Amino acid sequence: MKRHIPNFITLLNVLCGCIATVFAVKNQLEIAAIFVFLGIFFDFFDGLAARALNVKSELGLQLDSLADMITSGLVPGIVMYQLLSMSIHGGWNIGWTSVPTETITESGSSLSWLPFVGFLITMGSAYRLAKFNVDENQVSSFVGLPTPANALLILSFPLILLYHHNDLLNDIILNEFFLIVTTVISTFLLNAPIKLFALKFDNWSFRDNAMRYIFILVSLVLILTIKFMAIPAIIALYILSSLIIQLDSRKKIQ
Repeated sequence: MKRHIPNFITLLNVLCGCIATVFAVKNQLEIAAIFVFLGIFFDFFDGLAARALNVKSELGLQLDSLADMITSGLVPGIVMYQLLSMSIHGGWNIGWTSVPTETITESGSSLSWLPFVGFLITMGSAYRLAKFNVDENQVSSFVGLPTPANALLILSFPLILLYHHNDLLNDIILNEFFLIVTTVISTFLLNAPIKLFALKFDNWSFRDNAMRYIFILVSLVLILTIKFMAIPAIIALYILSSLIIQLDSRKKIQ
């Protein structure tokens, strides 16, 4: 019976991803973000449960990636599609009330194809997850930005629009060039040959996990001080910290 517990937790991630997809399509990005965060929470604890119960399996690995594909792959692509649509049509409304997205321009032409660029994120996520499933070396570290981290980055933008009330930030986030560049960088980082540390603790020793503890502490401080603006900063800190660890390891080998 206990071997089914981690898989059930993973299926809760699938459910959250499905619900988030529905709300993202309706342009209710705040609610979509809540369910993505909840899905990522389940994604973290299914692996924790599998290790604690010693019931890791190939089925669980495949199921985990399928769940991530929905919650952390499909939903961010839809969110970027919605943001690009808003940048084209001007203005934004991404709160709790569903507002139909305009599909016809003033000239009467069909909708722009530009927002579909956002699905590069979904494509990059699919490729990243497939690579992860066949790579036996990504146990204590990752190669490329994990899809949940990338999802948090993309979902942070509508939350910044909603809660920070800063005209400069709004103009930057809803700028077409910024969104396209962000999409390209995001897709690249998912599959970049960059070794990033995993937040997995084999023990609770500070000496063995110093960078992880420092990263978590700094992240909490950032969240408490600058709220949703902290998410892009934390992702940047995560990549920078990993590069520092990698350089330090190379120096020790030499």
